[in-house]
Amino acid sequence: MTELEARLRAVRQRHHAFVPYQMAGASPRWLDHLDALVAAGADAIEVGLPFSDPMMDGPIIQEAALRALRAGTTLETVAHALAARDLGVPLIAMTYYNVLYHRGLERAATVLRDAGISGAIVPDLPLEELEPWREASAAAGLATVLLVAPSTPPERTARLARASQGFVYATARMAVTGRSEGAGDAPRVVAAIRSAVDTPVYVGIGISTPADTAAAARVADGVIVGSALVAAVLANDDPAGLELAASAFRAALS
Repeated sequence: MTELEARLRAVRQRHHAFVPYQMAGASPRWLDHLDALVAAGADAIEVGLPFSDPMMDGPIIQEAALRALRAGTTLETVAHALAARDLGVPLIAMTYYNVLYHRGLERAATVLRDAGISGAIVPDLPLEELEPWREASAAAGLATVLLVAPSTPPERTARLARASQGFVYATARMAVTGRSEGAGDAPRVVAAIRSAVDTPVYVGIGISTPADTAAAARVADGVIVGSALVAAVLANDDPAGLELAASAFRAALS
């Protein structure tokens, strides 16, 4: 069992997990935003590493990625900044395979580990091509978190769930990140994952309001909130405002 999974299993014994997302480098104050998320009750944080062609991300996170790239944000600048900051909760990198492959998988995994990151989500890396990254990340002590979509067939869902480390990311709908209407397919996706593994299952994609958070928590072990909190930063670069917004999502899980 990875360190990330051990910590998240411990969270499950206490309460539903709140996992907010922020794009590294989208603001000069991005580290202060991470502190604000911890103050709001985050149990772990997804840290986005910007990429120019983010296939999973909707317009809000795309805009944040563009701002970060224009500011010169790279894997190395993010790692250097995080290494000097003890946030006290697990950090999970969210990025695309080219960011890792371009640097060499072993080097990229080591850079992430040395930054204090304990897991990675790489949504454009399919299960069939996972092994090189899986070997490099395992050697560095990183968990590799995999996603299960509403369209994933049952046999493949079981394979993905068994291969995922730390937690299993259940996507509530067939969509890019951002605002959506309704609960989506979270209950069905989570049930399919739980029939295969006992790993913590978190729901993401379209968790736009505290009400969405509460609904997802009725079936899952935790929720991932991205675009709604990134939008708060893009609109008003104020850590206090972000903490207030994030606190409403945390409260909905109580």
